[in-house]
Amino acid sequence: MPPTACARKLLPIGLLLTALFFTGCFSKLPRDYDIREGDILFQSLPRCELVDTIEDATYSSFSHCGIVAKTADELVVIEAIGPVRETPISSWIGQGRGNRFSAYRLAPEFAAKIPAILSAARGYLGKPYDIHYRFDDDRIYCSELIFKAFRTVTGKNLGKVEKLGDLNWKPHEKFIRSIEGYVPVEREMITPQAMSEAPELTKVYERKR
Repeated sequence: MPPTACARKLLPIGLLLTALFFTGCFSKLPRDYDIREGDILFQSLPRCELVDTIEDATYSSFSHCGIVAKTADELVVIEAIGPVRETPISSWIGQGRGNRFSAYRLAPEFAAKIPAILSAARGYLGKPYDIHYRFDDDRIYCSELIFKAFRTVTGKNLGKVEKLGDLNWKPHEKFIRSIEGYVPVEREMITPQAMSEAPELTKVYERKR
């Protein structure tokens, strides 16, 4: 997904997010990362208006996240980027800016629940991406996918739910209005940054280059 293309609005944004999977970007899994199922990975996507808005509004470099799972053949990341899909881990790392990412692990008390959490996340496979960041099930965005899967299994929130009005939205008002027609300051959402700050998570790896 070229950053210049990503700056196009509305319908093309969803198509361009989907196109990330087909860019041919791959990166080997770092040897010093003891990856496990259930790890939650955060990254910075290629720059565009949408990515810049997410990162700037949350004072964070995190604009995307997914959760690690295994298939019969490989490690994948279940993610909502375009439709919810399972992306090979090497492709997932490669789609981020500079191949950088951070890995967080659920507290040991949740280890036995990880298979159920992954099953709940897979229940959203194929759901389209939610450019409006609403808490409904018609469309799903990245951190919402993990948040709902975790809550379904544990009954708990993973991260603090915030309103758009609580975030640094004003520098991006024009872009938000181009999508919504207004600024939905009361809309509740879970951002990648807020999820990374959940007390149930501990950072276990960071790739800085």
